[in-house]
Amino acid sequence: MNIPQIDLSHFHIEYIIVLMAGIILYLLYYVFTKDANYTKNIRSVATATEELNREIFYLTKKLEETQKNITENSQRMNDSQIYEEIERSVYDMMNPFTQGMQQLQESINYLESELNTRISQLENGVKQISIPTSVHGNDDEKIISLFQQSVSVDTISKELHISKPEVEFVLKINQLQ
Repeated sequence: MNIPQIDLSHFHIEYIIVLMAGIILYLLYYVFTKDANYTKNIRSVATATEELNREIFYLTKKLEETQKNITENSQRMNDSQIYEEIERSVYDMMNPFTQGMQQLQESINYLESELNTRISQLENGVKQISIPTSVHGNDDEKIISLFQQSVSVDTISKELHISKPEVEFVLKINQLQ
C-alpha cells in the first residue's frame, strides 16, 4: 500500500504567507490611523498659528494707528492740554475705585458705630451686675490668714464651712492664688 504523502513544507509556507499578509494589513491600518491623528493635530496647530498671525497683524495695524494718532495729537496739543488729557484719563480710571473706597469707608463707619453701641450696652449691663467684694465678709480675713499659714484650700473650706470654689474665689480676688 502506498500512502500518499502530503507536502507539509508547502502547507506551512501558505500559513506563513497568510500570517505575513495579516501583519502587513495590520501595520498598514496602524500607520493609516496614526497618520490621520498626526494630520489632524498638524491641522489644528496650523489653524491656531493662522489665528495668531491674524491677531498679530491686527495688533500691529492697531499699534501703527495708535502711534500715528499720538504723533498727530502731540503736534496739535501743547503740554498743558496733554496734562489735562492725562488727568482726565486718570480720573476716569480712578473714579470707580474711589467710589468703592467711599462705600467701604461708609461700611466701616457704620460697623464702628454699631460696635460702639454694643460695647456701651455691654458696659451698662456689666455695671448693673454687682460683684460682691467678699463672699462672707469676715471670712475673707480668715481665709487669707489660713492660706498664708500654708493651710490647704480643702482644709480652709472644711474649717470655715465654705465651699472650695468660694475659698478659691476669695484667694483670686486678693491675688494670692
